[in-house]
Amino acid sequence: MKTKIKKGDDIKIISGKYKGKYGKVSSVLKKNNQVLIENINIKTKHIKPKQTDEKGYIKKIEQPIHYSNIKLATQIV
Repeated sequence: MKTKIKKGDDIKIISGKYKGKYGKVSSVLKKNNQVLIENINIKTKHIKPKQTDEKGYIKKIEQPIHYSNIKLATQIV
């Protein structure tokens, strides 16, 4: 499906947990019709230690949002 949204576009989220927020597209995943938005939809992932002398850690990862849940922002307030 062809989308008009490109990397670097300013968008507004129109549905979901982050409804009403504005952001900038950091990348477009065409295969899944999803986009990554800077500082939106951040999830925490707990990483287990691989070896006995390592420590585990928590990593924050941006998750993609389906393009049907966003629209191009004409004006950022």
